[in-house]
Amino acid sequence: MAMSGLVSNRNFATSFIASGNVYRSGKDLSLQRGGISGVSHFSRCQPRMHFQTNSPLEETVSGQTLAFRSEAAEHCSSVSRQSARRMNFKLKAGRRSQSYISSAPYGRGNIEQRAVHGLGLSKRNHIKENKIRVFYKSEEYDITEANMDSLPSAEGTGEAILLGGNLQQVSPWWQQFPKRWVIVLLCFAAFLLCNMDRVNMSIAILPMSQEFNWNSATVGLIQSSFFWGYLLTQILGGIWADKLGGKLVLGFGVVWWSIATILTPIAARLGLPFLLVMRAFMGIGEGVAMPAMNNLLSKWIPVSERSRSLAFVYSGMYLGSVTGLAFSPILIQKFGWPSVFYSFGSLGSIWFALWLKKSYSSPTEDPDVAPEEKRLILGGSISKEAVTVIPWKLILSKPPVWALIISHFCHNWGTFILLTWMPTYYNQVLKFNLTESGLLCVLPWLTMAVFANIGGWIADTLVSKGLSITNVRKIMQTIGFLGPAIFLTQLSHVRTPALAVLCMACSQGSDAFSQSGLYSNHQDIGPRYAGVLLGLSNTAGVLAGVFGTAATGFILQRGSWNDVFKVAVVLYIIGTLVWNIFSTGEKVLD
Repeated sequence: MAMSGLVSNRNFATSFIASGNVYRSGKDLSLQRGGISGVSHFSRCQPRMHFQTNSPLEETVSGQTLAFRSEAAEHCSSVSRQSARRMNFKLKAGRRSQSYISSAPYGRGNIEQRAVHGLGLSKRNHIKENKIRVFYKSEEYDITEANMDSLPSAEGTGEAILLGGNLQQVSPWWQQFPKRWVIVLLCFAAFLLCNMDRVNMSIAILPMSQEFNWNSATVGLIQSSFFWGYLLTQILGGIWADKLGGKLVLGFGVVWWSIATILTPIAARLGLPFLLVMRAFMGIGEGVAMPAMNNLLSKWIPVSERSRSLAFVYSGMYLGSVTGLAFSPILIQKFGWPSVFYSFGSLGSIWFALWLKKSYSSPTEDPDVAPEEKRLILGGSISKEAVTVIPWKLILSKPPVWALIISHFCHNWGTFILLTWMPTYYNQVLKFNLTESGLLCVLPWLTMAVFANIGGWIADTLVSKGLSITNVRKIMQTIGFLGPAIFLTQLSHVRTPALAVLCMACSQGSDAFSQSGLYSNHQDIGPRYAGVLLGLSNTAGVLAGVFGTAATGFILQRGSWNDVFKVAVVLYIIGTLVWNIFSTGEKVLD
């Protein structure tokens, strides 16, 4: 090993930085993978060797020589042939001094003292290999800083800084956060805003109907106008997302429905037709959200994390309903009903600014994704290319696709009935007042948010343990169907309001396992067409909500709540059979 120059300081604490490795030293430095140390161990050396300078170093130290004093040097044997990595070490001496110690591979049995550029040490001494221990004696000097030439490292340079003994990280933690989960968090926030902007009308419609003298039929017309636009863009949103990318489509959707939300009070004052059109426009924006999100996650999330990521995003919808129902009455009471639309709608601009800065449609387009994460995401067999043509004939010829459509219809029939008619059930059957009914309406949304994430973690754990994706999807969706069916049948047997509320909450909690069943299956069977597949099945799901809500009112005029629950239970059982016979977790569309 060749050593070039040594400048030191008394009682110094030094850091060695080279090729990404960091070594700290105090008075006693240990040899680390080719590093130079204060107490170094060379092979088969017996005597002691001391390095020190003959005289103080001044601003210019040209002409001075470095003396070497060796005790019993005759006992030293030759250094064994080793090749050390070339490394750059930066030492700071005194207050202003800088010097470089470098090592380069040598295979000879001697050590060369080479010139230190800028210090004027030009004498070259050939010294035979010496002693196990080498002690560096340090003196305090004030050396004028000089420009030093560093030797390049074969391994590349790694940078780290030791300040006061603490290693300063080059990248903050938020830059090391997995980029795929940044996308998931942004989708979660979008769905939070989606349901906040949707449910605020259910609260604001009460003071609005009093101000504009709307009757019950008009209120029902306004509430249903949202679904006109929502149905229109389910399939179109999937096509746009698969062709143009999820970033563009979801960004468009949030901006569109946020503007429509802000303009709702203005439209209401202009007249009923303007309000109906504005609510339909809002449905157009929210209709593209689910297909676009599904397209994004199909490209960003590996299959081992698919269930939990989707469950987390959908829990944003449930928490959005909770937030909207909780804050809307407060805003209306203090600032009037228009404040709900202005405040909720303006939040979309904040989200959109983050979305433009942080999101990409796929990891191949994002320059900031770490290579390791990109390999994890793209390592599977999932094709990440954009879609140019939608093979409708092929898609509609697959039984698993129809299993998705039928199961989505059966699932949403019961879900929409519970969420739409629950306040009426609490009031008419359980005899709760309107305030209690409103508070209890929050409970199922909270329950679904919690159990959706629990189900997601269970599903991904089962997949990681080796259970097939097909079996995992069937197990989770069976719970999502039979759980609500069982608890709804118990409602006719309970005698206390507390047990009735518990049954409703358990029904919705088990329903949330569907997020790891049919809602995750679009990406399993056709990842390239995940947006289109969700658009198809969710269209059926929305139709179930519209028809189911209307049919419930018709049944209640001629029957009872038990009849309403029986219809929902029958559809849950049909969905269970269809799902377990025809669904699969394997890719059938490529």
